[in-house]
Parts: sequence; structure tokens; C-alpha cells
Amino acid sequence: MGGDTLSLPNTSTDEESSLEQEESLPSPPLLRVDDLNVKVEDDPMKPKSPLEFGQFDPNPLDDAEANQRRIRSVYNEVLRSYDELQDRSKSLEEAKTEILSYTPGAWIENVGGMKLSDYNVPKTSSLLLIGPKGSGKSNLINRISRVVEVDKFAPERAQVSYNLSVGAHSVGDGTYFLQEYMIPRRSTSFCLYDTRSLSYDSSENIEMIQRWMTKGVRHGEPVIRDSDSSSLKTTMKRKARQNGNCSREIRMVNFVIFVVNGLSVVKSMDADDEPDAYYTQMIASVFNCPFLSFKDDKPVVVVTHGDLLSLSDRARLRVYLGQLLGVHPKKQIFDISESCDPATDLAIVEMLRYSLEHADRNLPGKVFADKFWPILKDSSAAKVGSFSLPACLLVLIIMGIAIASVHFRLRHHSPPPSTHIDWHTIKHLWLGSDYDY
Repeated sequence: MGGDTLSLPNTSTDEESSLEQEESLPSPPLLRVDDLNVKVEDDPMKPKSPLEFGQFDPNPLDDAEANQRRIRSVYNEVLRSYDELQDRSKSLEEAKTEILSYTPGAWIENVGGMKLSDYNVPKTSSLLLIGPKGSGKSNLINRISRVVEVDKFAPERAQVSYNLSVGAHSVGDGTYFLQEYMIPRRSTSFCLYDTRSLSYDSSENIEMIQRWMTKGVRHGEPVIRDSDSSSLKTTMKRKARQNGNCSREIRMVNFVIFVVNGLSVVKSMDADDEPDAYYTQMIASVFNCPFLSFKDDKPVVVVTHGDLLSLSDRARLRVYLGQLLGVHPKKQIFDISESCDPATDLAIVEMLRYSLEHADRNLPGKVFADKFWPILKDSSAAKVGSFSLPACLLVLIIMGIAIASVHFRLRHHSPPPSTHIDWHTIKHLWLGSDYDY
């Protein structure tokens, strides 16, 4: 990059008018990227003229200029991150080892006096992928699988809808059934869930997300909406009955990966018409759904199709999304393109590391019953002599019930009434009829 001047495209008056429209979204005022023409090595926060210690600037910055400097600083930081990622790619194998050796709860922080045994740790950590149509969720799963798989010749796992037009309005069946993918194959440490694309009806999105986040997800479960046509509903129900492969195991979602199409975001940023601008409005509406957040942690964001954009546009849209969604554009928004190179692979691994760490950090704590039930359930937890503790407890419970039952009968069961027998009148029964009375 050296001392080359970096200029963002589309900084004309058309962009200014579109950005003014974007500021009407139900979110904090967006970071403006107008007139963003800076050198990467320049420090945008450096004063124009040096001041001696104790001397005040006679011309302090107004809010607009301070905001512009902040924008340029964030933009430069994101732009530099691509070179930094390239340098860190040398440690790709080491980073992959951390992911492959992961077990649920491995990255729990011992805070508040709580330790691993105080958390309800799942057998498998579940990461849920959601995003608009054409965002590339299924393809992202294939990219992730290729990075961590030992068998590099294994076929792709997720079905990808093929269409030459990339964007929110592309056609294709997409994903209609929840699909679970263990990462890597034959592992039980963590899994990815591919989901049906978001609807253009915000109420349907909220209802769908609430169901997944509160009741869990099941492999093979159809995702049917009220707005679906009757023929589509019938087809999905028929396929569900024919396949019969809906899992009985329900997994609770531990963290969310929010996938967006970089091309669609840039198009929506610079759009003058409502249909194209609606893409970012839908993203902001769904992303801010309270069911997607775990305490204070919002989902991680993945931007796809970045290889079809210039480097300046890729940095620009990450800054835009950071302000739109309220997350850090460098630390929580990952640019994962279609390129197969060490830097992109490392971006995938770092995104997984971020997701799994936050999944562990937000695991629910055990309630009283959860803490003591494993002790009773696991016969090898403790031994008393040659008998297990659960067996001893079971015997004591049965004995207690028996003693209580006997005690109850002795106290409340009245003795049978005494019967008087006149032995003189019935002695002929054994003395014979010839006996003389």
C-alpha cells in the first residue's frame, strides 16, 4: 500500500443522497463515508499543528469534523486488517489445531466464583447460521468444512442453489429443511445449522427466530411459513413424511452466525429506490431481534462475495455494517470471500474461534436439580463398600417406604373383632354322632 492514496468509489452527490436516506433507518446515525480520501499510514487523529504541553487548541473540532476523523480512523483500521490477516496466515495450522481440539466448555472463563461443573455444558455446541436469500449460508458451510476437514477430497456437504445472478433477488429452491453439519465430520464437538433464508415479512422472521432460539432446532425439520403457498406447504409436508429423517434430538442454539451478501449490501447502501434499500433495513431489523443476542453478545457477522468487490469497497461496507448493526467492524465482522488462500482460511478459523468462545461464555448455569441429578444417575460417581451410591440410596428409599407402610397399618388398622365359639354345641363334629350328651 505504501503511500498510495486510497479513494472510495461512489462518493458523489448520489451517494450523499442515498446516505441521507439510510440515516432514516431505525438505528443510530450511520457513519458517513463521504470524501473518504486518506493515506493508510496517516494518523487521522493527529492534530494538524503541534501544541505545547498545557496549551489549548484555539480552533477545537466541531462534532461533524470529529466524526469524520473517527470514520477515517475506523476505515483505515479495517483496511489495514487485510494486510495483518495476510501476515498472520503463517500461523494457520496452529489456529486450526485449536479448533480441531475444541470440546464444549473448553473456553469457559472462571468468573464470579463459577467453574466448569457449575454450567450446563452441552454434548455438542450448536452454531446457527441465518441470513437473507442469496447470502451464501450453505456455501459458507462448505467453505468451513473444507478448511477443517482432514480429507481434502471429500465432496461438498451442503446443497448450494446455483444461479448466475448473485443477490437477494436470485432464484432457486434454497434450504427449506434445517440441516445439521458436524464440524469436522464424525466429530461431536460442535455443529453448524443451515436454515431457511429470511423472509421479507419481519413478523415471520421474528416468529421463526424465536422458535429456534427458545425451543431449539432439529435436523431435518421443515421450516414452513404462513406466507408459503398451499402447494409449497403440501410439498414440504410430503417430503418430510417420505424422508422420515427428522431427528428426535433437539439442540439448543449456543451462538448465531449472521451471513450477509456483500454485493447486496453495497448495492443497498448506494440505492435510490426503496426495493434495493430494503435489504439493509431487513438486516438491521432482524439483527436487532433480542432473541439473537446472548446477554450483551450480539451475533458474529460474515460478509460473503467480497472477492467481487474492490478492497476499498470491502472496507467501506464493513464500516457501514458496523455502525448499522452496532458491532465492531474489525473484530466482529468477518470478510470471507470465495478465494481459496491462507488468509481467507484464517478468517474462517478466527470466525469459528470467536463464535465458540462466545458460545462457551454464555452457557447457562445449572439449577439445583441439574447439579445433583448426575450424581444419582452415574453409578460410578461414588462407591460405598461394594455398592454404588445410587444403589444404596434406592435401597434406603425402598426400606423407608416399607417401614412407613407397616407403621401406618399398625396405627390405623383396627384388630378384627373377637368371636366366641361354644365348643359344647359343636363337639359332636369330632366326637361323633353316637356321643351321649
